[in-house]
Amino acid sequence: MGIERPFTKERLVIGVLRSPRFARERIEEGLEGLFGSIDYRGPEFPFEWSGYYGSEMGAGLLRTFLSFAGLVDPSRLAGIKRGTDALERSWAGTGGRPVNLDPGLLSLGRFSLATTKDKAHRIPLSDGIYAELTLRYESGAYRPLPWTYPDWQSPAYLAVLDELRRRLPREPR
Repeated sequence: MGIERPFTKERLVIGVLRSPRFARERIEEGLEGLFGSIDYRGPEFPFEWSGYYGSEMGAGLLRTFLSFAGLVDPSRLAGIKRGTDALERSWAGTGGRPVNLDPGLLSLGRFSLATTKDKAHRIPLSDGIYAELTLRYESGAYRPLPWTYPDWQSPAYLAVLDELRRRLPREPR
């Protein structure tokens, strides 16, 4: 018989994809209003992985990563995604949204993203939100899975996640 235990808390990481016409500071202010103080601001990388967002967000897109002070219960992931979606809608104008927010949870063993898109490898959480195991930590590095998007497999993104993993407590909380 199993014994239910509280989940180990994980680091909230948000991948921010933004149009250069939308200020990074405004995004950070909105996210801090939802999740508290930012404890990591990553470098901005040109987003050249896909044209998927181009018609809505324009050219010259930039990707960065933010994480927040304190760890969160992973059962909050669906609510976190609903909060980031609401922020995206609040910033969207008649020309489409200028920001795409990808909230995820990073632990010593994995990185999971929240999404509204249902696929066979995604687990329903609540209210139309799914969790996707995006990367697993194995043999000293985060490793992609067959469905991991190419940008999340890139050395630059993996270096950011490795840095954030080093900042995690080694003892479960």
